[in-house]
Amino acid sequence: MAMSSPRHLTEKQKKLIAGGGIFLFLLLSAVICVFAGKPLIQFVQEPERFRAWVDEQGIMAPIAFLGMMILQIVVAVIPGEPLEIAAGYAFGALEGTLLCVIGAFAGRVAVFLLVRRFGTRAVEVFFPLEKLNDLKFLQNRRRLTGWVFFLFFLPGTPKDVLCYFVGLTDLPLRSWLLIAAIAPFPSIVTSTIGGNALGMGDYSFALLVFAVTLAISGLGLLAYRAVCQARERSRL
Repeated sequence: MAMSSPRHLTEKQKKLIAGGGIFLFLLLSAVICVFAGKPLIQFVQEPERFRAWVDEQGIMAPIAFLGMMILQIVVAVIPGEPLEIAAGYAFGALEGTLLCVIGAFAGRVAVFLLVRRFGTRAVEVFFPLEKLNDLKFLQNRRRLTGWVFFLFFLPGTPKDVLCYFVGLTDLPLRSWLLIAAIAPFPSIVTSTIGGNALGMGDYSFALLVFAVTLAISGLGLLAYRAVCQARERSRL
């Protein structure tokens, strides 16, 4: 009996393959998190012990952290700011920023490709599709690249939700690679600088950095909502 070719797969078989691919990807990220990145959890309760572990592990510590960053992007409900602060605290501002940028870039590219491959099925693993209604203005192909860059550069925007939606658009992969590498940098560097200040014991500067970041993120979130509402009204 001849096997079905990929072109003749039933809808049920396609869904099973899609679900299996997503599950395996998440399982791999979880394995990295549990077995290589478990000591990172100690940052919350025992930051000095975590920093000592980073010093002892050498090259494995950055690799474990990269795994955590990728997992955080893929499992979009996990907040990224604590990891970014942890990176600044344990690795320093420069190395911590570099690790966050690389990890976030890898995670966002993985999400983009995952959504491109499996479509809305990949999005529905983490979000109800109704959440994407506010972002329908990104279907404007002529201004798509500019809008995506702006929303990822703007502090306070829900970048993890945006990351999944972008995969459903017609944005070219080369454009997404550039945006994912450059646009989120400002929001990452403020978190790692604040974390580094905490690690150095400069609590006044850390408080200042976090206060300014919070204010800018609040303004960014308000601007994001205003843009979404304005674009929605323009479609009516």
